[in-house]
Amino acid sequence: MFALFEEAGKFMTGRILSEAESSSQVELDSGKRVKVKSANTLLKFDKPQPAALMAAAQAKATGIELEMAWEFAPEDEFGFADLARDYFSDNAPLDEQVAMLLALFDAPHYFRRAGKGRFRKAPQEQIQQALAAIEKKKAVQAQIDQWTQELASGQCPASVREQLYKILFKPDKNAPEYKAVVEAAKQTHTAPLVMLKAVGAIANAYQFHWQRFLFEHFPRGTGFPALQAPPITDELPLAAVRAFSVDDSATTEIDDALSIQGLGTGTVTLGIHIAAPGLAITPDSPIDQVARHRLSTVYMPGHKVTMLPDEVVQTYTLQEGRDCPALSLYVTIDEATLAFTGTRTLTERVPIAANLRHDQLDDVLTDAFFDSTDPVPDVSEGTHVALTWAHELRFLHKLAKHLKAQREVVRGKPENFNRPDYTFKLGAPVDADKGPVGDETVLIGTRRRGSPLDLIVAEAMIVANSTWGQLLADTGVPGIYRSQASLAPGVKVRMGTKAQPHAGIGVKCYAWSTSPLRRYTDLVNQWQIIACARHGNLAALKAPFKPKDAALFSIISGFDAAYTAYNQFQNGMERYWTLKHLTQAGITEIEGAVIKDGVVRADTLPLVLGVMGTDGLPRNARVRVKFGAVDDISLDIGGTVVERLDAQISADTGAETTDDSEGDDLEDLGGPIAIAVDMESGEEAPAPTAQSATAD
Repeated sequence: MFALFEEAGKFMTGRILSEAESSSQVELDSGKRVKVKSANTLLKFDKPQPAALMAAAQAKATGIELEMAWEFAPEDEFGFADLARDYFSDNAPLDEQVAMLLALFDAPHYFRRAGKGRFRKAPQEQIQQALAAIEKKKAVQAQIDQWTQELASGQCPASVREQLYKILFKPDKNAPEYKAVVEAAKQTHTAPLVMLKAVGAIANAYQFHWQRFLFEHFPRGTGFPALQAPPITDELPLAAVRAFSVDDSATTEIDDALSIQGLGTGTVTLGIHIAAPGLAITPDSPIDQVARHRLSTVYMPGHKVTMLPDEVVQTYTLQEGRDCPALSLYVTIDEATLAFTGTRTLTERVPIAANLRHDQLDDVLTDAFFDSTDPVPDVSEGTHVALTWAHELRFLHKLAKHLKAQREVVRGKPENFNRPDYTFKLGAPVDADKGPVGDETVLIGTRRRGSPLDLIVAEAMIVANSTWGQLLADTGVPGIYRSQASLAPGVKVRMGTKAQPHAGIGVKCYAWSTSPLRRYTDLVNQWQIIACARHGNLAALKAPFKPKDAALFSIISGFDAAYTAYNQFQNGMERYWTLKHLTQAGITEIEGAVIKDGVVRADTLPLVLGVMGTDGLPRNARVRVKFGAVDDISLDIGGTVVERLDAQISADTGAETTDDSEGDDLEDLGGPIAIAVDMESGEEAPAPTAQSATAD
């Protein structure tokens, strides 16, 4: 005796070995024995053999006209055998009954399943809807098949090109474009990214990286809604200082300026003046909502995406020749010992006498200038404008070296940045709104890390960020802090709302507050600091954000993610232009140093790459590397060691002394050691340490 039964939505047959009241023991053709509930057994028969029965039934099921079967079917619930007798004949044999069962089961748009081999007719209107859906599905599949064939033959359909970044990075796996790409990749035995590049979907590598970034972080574009910068209505006193800023020539968001008073009197007052958009922009205002969404300015060679609209930035930037609203920190200093004797914070209007540009001053304000004891030359016509500030700059440089030495005592080891910062300048004119197109001539220059002007600005900003961080803590006002528990390997810099030591910088606490036009955390902290300056001990009640405010934690989380993504993108773009430079300059070999097995850092370019032939070489071994092929989509380049340039050294000899413990506080100590993601494999690969020429 044989049985036909339903198991997990499938019809199966087998020989009945034994039967009980509620179940049977059935042996399948494969020899496997299963327990079948009596309720699931639909037929019992002696012949034909199960395999022959199913083969005959499946053949006849394909010939059943479902529309006619639906017409024959009764209005009430019915069994498959009953409909087989109505459709075929009153004496429908077993194979025709099973054929009807298979046909009914596979046509849920015509017949609803009622269980145990019983069915009901579906309403006419539902059938029409289902048939329309089936036809649509067939049309979509035909379109997928057509696109698949086009892709496999080397052509890119317009719809696939339009959906390129969504397909690659945030795919809807049910979309026909995605299915066509997947199927074509299978047929051509290539990775989707490689195939799409081969068929011309990715026409420009630079635009690929740029559009990918926009798709992920600025899906609605980089434009701003119509916004008007609110005026600062406070009656602010005019500071009795002449302040100057030091930035790159491309900087438009001038956040900070410095002033010096009292030189030669024994007591010097250092003024650190920060642009004060927080005096006008309020939390939850339209401009704040834009800033909170973007969280930071995004930098890349030849272009940037600002956190705030340019009209807003120009309203609050510390522009030369204006009396600019500012949040000022004044530090009184013993001129002989350079010891701090007091600080005060206030809001005021600060006369900005000059916007100095460090890229124009490197040949004038050299180490020799700052180390010299010669009198400052008289300022006259034709004298460089920087010499107007020579006395102030020399004092600030002396103070900066003193402050750095003090921090190094706290850190327990010196800061020693022995690699340069690289600058990127694009030779062709660039559309200010659209940015580069990707084939411009790139010029890569260097600036020594820790140059005198950099040191002056960095130490002044550290003073402001640490002093204001402590002010917030002392008055019980929450802020956004950066902390690092120790310099031990693997101990990361973290963001939080508690004032904790920052081992990488060597200060008791550290709150980013000096770039409110470029970083949202700084704008938030500025609101809190302004409350301290205005309300003193009552600041905790008056500040926009109160202790344990959930909004602060949300801001920290969002900023940390965005800032990391923006930095990775910047490093990726710098790597792109570095690879472009290799091609443009025809560079095929370069000298470098081994930083670990299989990885070499170039001496004269911001380039880290995987290299064959370094097995067994110690760290810092000097080698000449011959480049392999450049892939500007994956930003990958390999190399092979062709020559060892130095004598044998041990792994510990000449170890690199660069300190990157706080590499991500760009404003203060230099650029990050970042990684770029290989877009094909998802693996992490080293990327250059560099900042674009447009970075502030």
